[in-house]
Amino acid sequence: MKTIQIHRHGGPETLVVEEADMPAPGPGQVLIRHTVIGVNFIDTYHRTGLYPLRLPSGLGMEAAGVVAAVGEGVTRFKRGDRAGYCTGPIGAYAEAALVAADRAVALPDSVSDETAAAVMLKGMTARYLVRKTFAVGPEHVAVIHAAAGGVGQILVQWTKRLGATVIAVAGGPEKCALARSLGADHTIDSLSDDIAQGVRAATGGEGADVVYDSVGKATFEASLNSLKPLGMFVSFGNASGPAPDVNPGLLNAKGSLFFTRPGLFHYTRTASLLQETAEETFAAIADGFVKVATPRRYALADAAQAHRDLEARRTLGSLVLIP
Repeated sequence: MKTIQIHRHGGPETLVVEEADMPAPGPGQVLIRHTVIGVNFIDTYHRTGLYPLRLPSGLGMEAAGVVAAVGEGVTRFKRGDRAGYCTGPIGAYAEAALVAADRAVALPDSVSDETAAAVMLKGMTARYLVRKTFAVGPEHVAVIHAAAGGVGQILVQWTKRLGATVIAVAGGPEKCALARSLGADHTIDSLSDDIAQGVRAATGGEGADVVYDSVGKATFEASLNSLKPLGMFVSFGNASGPAPDVNPGLLNAKGSLFFTRPGLFHYTRTASLLQETAEETFAAIADGFVKVATPRRYALADAAQAHRDLEARRTLGSLVLIP
């Protein structure tokens, strides 16, 4: 089978296409033949070494497809079932992968393979952010960075569904217009506007209850300065580089703020939590209040170009690879 491997950390040029034997599932595993593979920013962190991997290594954590074989003791899946995964193992950039059965999810008929691969990781991330990390409601104002990105688009829609006021931050007029079309109450152009000043203007000087920040280093100070007293800074990504270390005294000085750096795995650490998160995410899509744009498609062999486009912010929404 074809697989994408890296032998050193670095730029997109480190991604190479290689041939590998089709693996056989061991006890508790399923072999999933991929039909669509998700591309996510975390893949670039693995590639660059921001999140170091033991090399050589595959890349990718998300894919959808069909169960081709099951290992001993697996009862949740049978051959021919549609299934997907988004919490690893790393190595989804391939024609197939072995996955622990308790880390795979059943795909409902209402969600296509392409939608599943485009939205599982992003949608489940949005779900835990707005339902668990900071449970937003009609009384809240939420700032969403990178609002035109894959996670950002879902966050805007889900946050509005829960009744909150949404201030969307995006880079450029086109991306701001997209955020408004998804329901954002206010938009701030990060390429030309002062973000914190814009948040203060939109909230009558009070600030936001929560900031969802996937950008990291470039927006750290603006996020802190956008919050009202007792507000929560949710840092869940590093698109511009890692956020700086947090000084507890600064959180006090800015208004007794809360700061958290969550990750999807901890919110889906058991099979039941994973399935619950997936089902609520798929239901949001089936119910229509989260609309997922058709993802941008690349051939598996063009994974390096997908990374270039993603990191250059040349894309809107999700990217997928077709094996």
